[in-house]
Amino acid sequence: MVAVAGIVAVAGPGAIYSFSLLSGPLSAAFGWLPSEVTWAFAIGNFFLAVGGLIGGWVSDMKGPRVVGIVGIALWSLGYGLCAVLPATHSVVMLYLCYGVIAGLGCGMTYMAVLNAVIRWFPGQRGFGGGLVIMGFGLGSFVYNLIVKAWAPFGAINTAAQAYTTALSKAAAAHTEFVAGPFILAPDALGQFMSLFVASGIGFALIGGIAMFFVANPPADEPAYAVQYQGPQATLPEMLGDARFYILWAMLFINVFGGVTIISNMVPLMRELTGQSAGGAAGLYAILAIFNGLGRLFWGALSDRLGRRATFAMLFAGQALVFVILDSSGGDVTIVAASIAILLLCYGGGFGVMPAFNADYFGIKNFGANYGMHISAWGMAAVVGTAFISVLKDVTGSFAGMMQPIAVVLLVATFLPLILGESHITGSQKELSLES
Repeated sequence: MVAVAGIVAVAGPGAIYSFSLLSGPLSAAFGWLPSEVTWAFAIGNFFLAVGGLIGGWVSDMKGPRVVGIVGIALWSLGYGLCAVLPATHSVVMLYLCYGVIAGLGCGMTYMAVLNAVIRWFPGQRGFGGGLVIMGFGLGSFVYNLIVKAWAPFGAINTAAQAYTTALSKAAAAHTEFVAGPFILAPDALGQFMSLFVASGIGFALIGGIAMFFVANPPADEPAYAVQYQGPQATLPEMLGDARFYILWAMLFINVFGGVTIISNMVPLMRELTGQSAGGAAGLYAILAIFNGLGRLFWGALSDRLGRRATFAMLFAGQALVFVILDSSGGDVTIVAASIAILLLCYGGGFGVMPAFNADYFGIKNFGANYGMHISAWGMAAVVGTAFISVLKDVTGSFAGMMQPIAVVLLVATFLPLILGESHITGSQKELSLES
């Protein structure tokens, strides 16, 4: 019950991965550059990490329920407040509402739920953590389908495509871009803003109800007490351990490779395949399911193969996919299959890493420890967004990023292999074998 409730609770905040569906219409609504809009996604991910640290630390002391409810409230409020953008026409307001407020709430909810559910699976931490993080990834898939099925979105997306196409042509011709004729009409703008309001209300109702069923397991029962045996590092102790920084680097690289794709998925697919904005958005709406499924698949697999071997496979798989994308020749099938594998592996990194952290540093202070760990997520989002924005502005294309990222991921394959064995207690190993 707790696991299912946790999956539902984080599904709403998981819609942060649907940002590429909204980025084009946001640009067309207010005459912003795509690179300006993309920064809202980066800021949201950065404050997700800040919210994760706060939410993890507080949920260690106070339990997950109150922290998660506050997080859901902030996520919903920040999302809904984006409807004030027509009154301000300020991209800074987008950064505040979507980036800071919603980002904080997203991170608090994520860590509160993860901190609770992973404790219910002492012998299968990869599976337990993967369950929650699968919900977070599938939230994007569900939200994509809902937005795509919403009748006004087709016209809004078509208008956004006309805006971005005209902007790209002006940049290629080195002429001044006149945004006025391509700005969303007032009625389309009103409909688009209503999407933010309705989404915020839906997130609050569904997530708030689900959080009432999320709680920690009873710590005095033997089946759960076993996970508090062995080394239980405090946050300062973890920060003094060199293994933490290797794990941090691994999460940073995994996010860096994925966020450059996810934050610009729709325009990237249009560039690689020549599809329309509607076609690319529709295809991504389907492919997003792999981001969620990879979290459970790789998390559960790591319980059997070991975290180190699993993470090395994740890096190697992503490196190969970037090489294939770079040489796809615009074939829609190859591009779609490559992105599906990339999302599967990217999501898998999030599914494995919580268990990785708990194996080395224990579960007692997991909220604070992993909350600090996901600072790598926030930093990678900022660095990755800066990288892709500069590259796009300089070259006018996303293609130049493929080979450099592939090289980084290939080198990162060796990081998990240099880590020593974790200190899982014998009782926990027996639990894992029995299950």
